[in-house]
This record gives sequence, structure tokens and C-alpha cells, in this order.
Amino acid sequence: MSRIETLQSDGAAAVGPLAETIRALAPWFHNLHLEDGTQTAPDHPLGDFPAYKWREIEAAMPFSFAGKRVLDVGCNAGYHAFRMSGLGARVVAIDLDEHYLRQARWAREHVPQGVAVELRQASVYDVREWRERFDLVNFMGVFYHLRYPLLALDILASACRQWLIFQTLTQCSATSAPPHRTPENLELGELAPLSGPDWPRLAFVENRLAGDLSNWWVPNEPAVYALLRSAGFEVRRKLGAETWLAERVAEAAGPRLGFSV
Repeated sequence: MSRIETLQSDGAAAVGPLAETIRALAPWFHNLHLEDGTQTAPDHPLGDFPAYKWREIEAAMPFSFAGKRVLDVGCNAGYHAFRMSGLGARVVAIDLDEHYLRQARWAREHVPQGVAVELRQASVYDVREWRERFDLVNFMGVFYHLRYPLLALDILASACRQWLIFQTLTQCSATSAPPHRTPENLELGELAPLSGPDWPRLAFVENRLAGDLSNWWVPNEPAVYALLRSAGFEVRRKLGAETWLAERVAEAAGPRLGFSV
């Protein structure tokens, strides 16, 4: 994830024997609950984040993490990776930012769930070189920070055996039912549907969003479904606000058109 200083903690509120190290490793975007009861960001601007988000997701998951090989993309300080590991998954967690990986390496020694997590410095684009396959890919809070988001989805599809947890910032266009599929073909003289409220739309942020230059894209909900379908996934259920569980069911559109990731 990109560093957003206004949504992080400097660790000043941490108390206990680990507080000094927590402040030295700040800023923290993940409020980790450590083995001795210490929290890394108890004063986080978003509250107990991402714990409250994870509880929502875990409650809606239709299967167990036990025994699954998981890729956690953009792992930050490792909260999701540690939780999935604690539920029995074998987790490879990646982030490009050494700052967050430094936090995760340290936290791995201080959280009861973290011992089975393998940490690697890598971007989502590096995954194409690995030739590894994962039962589940956790892709939360990364999509809208990417210059080439469809390339990233195609790469993850090639590494994913079955399941994808997908979360992204979206436009406020949530629907009570899954968005309908777009037509199989549009004629050049019949482009009116593109202006309709239900057409998949991916807004481009030229400058900053929330003060962050890496916030590039804000899809509406129909776009989330369409983008995932284009990468060979079908949404199976909504896990929470702006979060979906998708299953890999086909090859991505890119390879069908002759491109390769």
C-alpha cells in the first residue's frame, strides 16, 4: 500500500515494553495486536484498523483458511497475513515498501499467529516471474494505487488456483443486487449505454485523492464486477463494504487476445 501520512499513527500512544521500538518503526498503518497486549497504533485515525474490517470479512467467508496456500499482496505491516496464518493458512506476504516490511519482520516475532508467514519484497507485477500458484490471493487496498491495474489482475489470475479476495476504493454506487452483464457487442453508432448509470466506469484521478498521488483509479461497482470478469474471475459474494470474494473460472481476456503475462 502507498504511505498516507494522515491515515497513520506515529506510535506515540503505544504503551508497554515494546512501545519504544514501535515508535522507532513508525509510522504505522496497521494497528497490530501483539502477543503481550501492546498495540502498534491504538490511536489510528480509522479506529482499530484493519481489525474491524477483517472481522467483517472473516464472518462472511464461506470456507476455512486452514491448509490453503495464500498470497497476500501489499501486506503492509502484515495484519491480514498474520490472521490468515493463525487460521491455518500457509502465507506468502509481499510489499514493495521496505518500511512496511521492516515492521512486518519485527511484528512476526511478537504476534502469536505470525511464525508461518513468509515475507518478500516484491510488487504485484513481480508475481508474473515466480511460476508459483496459490489457492487464494488476498488483494486488498492495492488496485486503485496501480498505474496498470488490469495487468495486475491478469498476473494474479495466472497465479491463482481458485479464490481472490478483492477490495478497492469505489464510487458511492453500491447496488442491492449484482450489476448486470454488459452486452456482448456494441456497435459504433449505438454507444448510448456507455453513458448509463449502470455501465462499468473507472474514474481516473490525475492529481491527488486524499492527498495521495498514488490514488489513480476509482471504479463504480459495475466496473468491479466487469474488471474481475475480464481477468477470468466471477464474484461469488460480497464480504463487506467495497470487498468481494471472487472465484477464478476462466482465462483472462488478455491471453485470449494474444497477449501474455
